[in-house]
Amino acid sequence: MKHLIFTFTLTLIISCQNTAQNSKAQEAIINSNPVEVPLKNGKARAYFASGCFWCVEAIYESIKGVDEVISGYSGGHTKNPTYEASNTGKTGHAESVEVIYDPNIVSFSTLVDVYFGSQNVTQVNGQGNDIGSQYRSIIFYQNEEQKAIILKKKEVLAKKLNAKIAAEVYPFQKFWKAEDYHQNYERLHPNNPYVRNVSIPRLNRFKAKFPELLKENH
Repeated sequence: MKHLIFTFTLTLIISCQNTAQNSKAQEAIINSNPVEVPLKNGKARAYFASGCFWCVEAIYESIKGVDEVISGYSGGHTKNPTYEASNTGKTGHAESVEVIYDPNIVSFSTLVDVYFGSQNVTQVNGQGNDIGSQYRSIIFYQNEEQKAIILKKKEVLAKKLNAKIAAEVYPFQKFWKAEDYHQNYERLHPNNPYVRNVSIPRLNRFKAKFPELLKENH
């Protein structure tokens, strides 16, 4: 009976998530023209979704050439999403990060390498035990050049692993900054059980794979 209840509940959850991702409003987002964010003080911005934003923020902040990383929401069809709303799986948004970087030091192409190199690239709608459309993997492009870079790397990785890569590729539309308490969460809450058991191990696995990309103090 417990198995039947679990299966029914899981089916309901997946159904809700799929409805959010496949709605007409969501299709309009996916088929939109990308919005290109202009340089500001010589700094560019890139946007990624790869599971819990606490984890992803810490990973990108360890990279040379990255000035700041902000946690937020992107990829959905609702305005002013909140943490609670995005967790329902009905907004279309995924937990995302805004990476503010110096393109003279680190390229968008390298940031995409970091993206694929810091997650389980085959897991659909989640990372690890964080499951749901709000945790799905999305790479956002702002122009055709970025789109081509993403699609090529995704294709090469799929052939290398002989597997389907879960990351969706979206035209960037808007980034909504998350609530203040989510910002710099891993750094400010090192003893949080999730941070100790999930975020820090994920960061350390990334560091071991890409030591040449790390800032000196990381």
